[in-house]
Order: sequence, then structure tokens, then C-alpha cells
Amino acid sequence: MKKMRLIVSLLSIIAIFVLAACGNKENNSTDNSKESKKGNEASYTVEHAMGKTTIKGTPKRVVILTNEGTEALLAMGVTPVGAVKSWTGDPWYKHISDQLKDTEVVGTESEVNVEAIAKLHPDLIIGNKMRQEKIYNQLKEIAPTVFAETLRGDWKENFELYAKTLNKEEKGKEVLQNYDQRIADLKEKLGDKLKMNVSLVRFMTGDVRIYHKDTFAGVILDELGFNRPGDQNKDDFAERNLTKERIPAMDGDILFYFTYETGDGEASTLEKDWINDPLFKNLKVAKAGNVHKVNDDIWNTAGGVLAANLMLDDIEKIFLQ
Repeated sequence: MKKMRLIVSLLSIIAIFVLAACGNKENNSTDNSKESKKGNEASYTVEHAMGKTTIKGTPKRVVILTNEGTEALLAMGVTPVGAVKSWTGDPWYKHISDQLKDTEVVGTESEVNVEAIAKLHPDLIIGNKMRQEKIYNQLKEIAPTVFAETLRGDWKENFELYAKTLNKEEKGKEVLQNYDQRIADLKEKLGDKLKMNVSLVRFMTGDVRIYHKDTFAGVILDELGFNRPGDQNKDDFAERNLTKERIPAMDGDILFYFTYETGDGEASTLEKDWINDPLFKNLKVAKAGNVHKVNDDIWNTAGGVLAANLMLDDIEKIFLQ
């Protein structure tokens, strides 16, 4: 009887070891399968301002280092794990703040916090040569990094690069097609109003500018087919550091102005001084009551696809109300 119990005990122990071995084999097989699947993820190469970057799979943890880039990601359904602070807002522009509740601030466009980026363990970083060329080598040690060339009026060029970088080219095409359709529809609604000369003016602390065609708002006005008055009809950026003697150059059939206010009130004070100046009040556009203050975030600073659509909303309301 004792021998029988001993045999049964030995068989039970052997069975336990056999089951454990089978379990380990199964787990190893599953792990190997996962590794194989991960290793087989398709990779793709993106050409950009700093060269070529190879990216494996579709990025999940993306850090974006420009304001217009943040809007591009959101428009394509990607919430960045990290983003640079909006130029105004605490920390984001009002029109995107709800979508960035779980996004960490990683500095500003001009002063990126590399350590903060590293802590987020991103699998992709998107930046801009014009802003962050000096830290590109540091960033690419953290994760695959892609840089757009510059930041100027035509946001679509950068948007297309971002779509390719995110492996979301089809979604990117959809976003642009929807925008282009809005432009076409609005052009039709505006009709003869497109013959109006549209003037653009910006107030900043210590600086007053007349914006030309190679600006965010200037490109959109050009897409719609609006005319630009006098010296504003140029394919460059802006006339800066104006004196009041240049106020007559602001005239047009309709004038939009926007003020970059950082919180100290200086830009707003400058705006009021110029808008109430006798030279400004003597402009034909002022006498006609066709001067409109618009949001600087939307018409200039944000610079992305979401702001572009909101600017179209403004134009539709102002011209077609």
C-alpha cells in the first residue's frame, strides 16, 4: 500500500513538471510570435528637411514641436503625447484646448525641453528646421525625427509631410479635400464680393505690420480669389516696423486687423493708439465702416488646418451676414 502511494506521488510530481514545461513552451511560442509580428511591421522612409528617416509601423506616441503641426495631428485623429505650448493660452489655444487635456507640454517652439520629450518615450518626433535645427541630433537619439523646412503661409505643404510621416496619407488627403471643397463652396457664395481689395494689419508689442500674400491669412485670401490692395499684392511676408506715415497703405475695400497680445496689455494699447489715430480714421475703409477686428490665434498665430477652417467661418459670417 505504501509502495502504491509512493508511485502515485511520484507520478503526480512528474505530471506537474510536464504541465509546467508545456506551459513554458506555449508562452515562449506566444512571445516569439509577438516578437515575430513586431519584427515584421512594415517600415517606411520619409524625406524631409534634415534628410531621410525610417519609421517602423504606425507611430502611437507622437511628440509635435510646432503649433500648426499640433493642429495637423488633431485633424487626422492623432492626439500627441507631447506638444509645444501654444503661443497664447494656458497652455493651449482655446479652440484646441479640449482636445489636448492629456497632452504634456514640452516647452515652446523656440525653446524645446528635450528632457521632457525623452521622459515621454515617443516613437516619433515631428519638428521644424526653421525653429529647431540646432537640436535635431539630440532629438533623433530619442526617437525617429522628421523636420519640415519652414513656417510660412502655405500650411498645406507641411500638412502633407505630417500625413506621410504619421502613415496616414489617406486621412490626410481626406482632410485637405474637405478643406478645398469648403474653399470652392465659399468662392461660389461670395461671388462679386471677391473683387474687393482686402487689407491685413497686425499689431504686436513694439511692431505694426501690413501682411502680404505669403502669410497664413494671405494664402487663404488668395485661395478664395480676393484682391489685395497696392503694395500688399506681393508674394512675400510683410512690411514690418511701420510708422504712422504708412497708415494710408492700409486702405482697401475691407480691412481685417488682429493683435498679438501676450498678457501685458502693450499690444492692445498700441492697437488702440493706431486705430484711433486721425490718419487711420481718415482711411476710406474706416469711413465706410468696413474695419473688422479678428482673432489673432485664428487668422495668424495658430497657423494650422483647424484655424484655417475657423478663418473661413469668420469670412463667411462677415461677408455674407
